[in-house]
Amino acid sequence: MSEIDLLLAKALRKDLLDENEALKLLQIKNCSEDYYKLISAANELTRQEFNNKGYIFTQLGINAEPCSVNCKFCSMGKDHYVMESKWRKDLTIILKDIEALVKAGIDDLFIMTTADFPIEQVLLIGKHAKKLLPPAMPLVVNIGDFDYKTALQLKKVGFTGAYHINRLREGIDTDTTSEMRIKTLDAIKKAGLDLYYCVEPIGPEHSYEELVTEMIRARNYQVQVMAVMRRIPVKGVPLYHKGQITAVELTKIAAVARLVSQPTRAMNAHETVEMSLIAGVNQLYAELGANPRDDYSKTENNRGFSVAKVRKLLQDAQYEV
Repeated sequence: MSEIDLLLAKALRKDLLDENEALKLLQIKNCSEDYYKLISAANELTRQEFNNKGYIFTQLGINAEPCSVNCKFCSMGKDHYVMESKWRKDLTIILKDIEALVKAGIDDLFIMTTADFPIEQVLLIGKHAKKLLPPAMPLVVNIGDFDYKTALQLKKVGFTGAYHINRLREGIDTDTTSEMRIKTLDAIKKAGLDLYYCVEPIGPEHSYEELVTEMIRARNYQVQVMAVMRRIPVKGVPLYHKGQITAVELTKIAAVARLVSQPTRAMNAHETVEMSLIAGVNQLYAELGANPRDDYSKTENNRGFSVAKVRKLLQDAQYEV
């Protein structure tokens, strides 16, 4: 057996891969024989371990406003805001959106805001949103950094999890720090909220070493749901000129993340790349409202996928949804 064959066999046994082993998998040449062995292994592990279950997550962006964290890849950074409008959704409209999404048949609901959005309003939205969801449906928050006290408040009003990450090149491509992100990650776990993690936003300039660091961080936090996301070049933002990685590359990264991070419920690749559905990905996002990868503030009319479209993609990949 080759070295790659041995690594894939190790991963399929669910033995932990170290940094060097993860790097060897990421260094596989795209579209080579080993590439297809890799995506096959990730696909096999997901189909077996997750019982061929596919998941539809929906993220609802409730405000389109300049954000002080000023990420150089985000359409809502305060120094380069490129969306065509600015707004905050009224609570009544938010709740109507949620009712429609639940009726459409989703698995997890994400509430997303910019980092400066008042936490009191997030708590109010969460309290009302929880009443509209089936009892077992996860309610996830995607907001700026917060402390342990706030994490407990989020849990009290009904949030069951939080999407939060140490983004690639924090402090260089963002106006925050890894230390601040990690404090929030620790607060999420300490409060007993489920942590949803992602390696993002991946661009052509990022090294495989950077990606592996975040894959292993996710594993150390024992995440149930893992993801990888390629950076979308939004015209007018500082990192636009750096371009994006290919779908083939993102699919490889997703397969490696699936094997290395060992999520216990679902694996995602974003924005949706259909070929990743045969590489261990069993969860996709439908999106409404503001989207940091879009310059149109109602992403459901532009980049965002509908619940129906996500369901069709998962079904075409022969996942049960």
